[in-house]
Amino acid sequence: MRVDYPCFLSTLINHINLYQPQQNMPISEILFWALSAIAVLCALMVVVVKNPIHSALYLILTFFAIAGHYFLLNAHFLAAVHIIVYAGAIMVLFLYIIMMVNLQEAQMDKKRNLFKLVSAIAAGLMMLVLTVAGKQADLTTVTNPATEIGTVESLGTVLFNEFLLPFEISALLFLSAMVGAVLLSKKQLN
Repeated sequence: MRVDYPCFLSTLINHINLYQPQQNMPISEILFWALSAIAVLCALMVVVVKNPIHSALYLILTFFAIAGHYFLLNAHFLAAVHIIVYAGAIMVLFLYIIMMVNLQEAQMDKKRNLFKLVSAIAAGLMMLVLTVAGKQADLTTVTNPATEIGTVESLGTVLFNEFLLPFEISALLFLSAMVGAVLLSKKQLN
């Protein structure tokens, strides 16, 4: 039994049935584009949103998207440090400063036009620099990237073999800084 479709429906069904994608997109490329879109949209929201707390939260999402790019590049340690340092410590500091400053709306109205002018000039200069750099860039691709670069194992091997003495000296410097901070912050007990 043959089913006759209307003319436009039959051409649509034939088009759908004949369409075969040329090549499947690998999951890493899908993740790259998704993380890129998230990073760009959240970075735009950092600038557009008027509430500074919401702006800081969008900045945290941008940091996580960039850390996802590090994971895609097989730099797991760098991604973990990026999340810990930027999304953890730096953003806590930003939120603390935002809450301590407590910007009043009346103070911001006076400076808003100046901020708009300066930001427009800075955005134009940045676009000019990116355009010139993009035209002069060499767009060659790496055919066989080294998979060992950026992993925690390779970083630990280099750190504890070739750079053991500087690593231990920096650990002693950090220890002395922590002891000094505790001694300075500790109140004298009378």
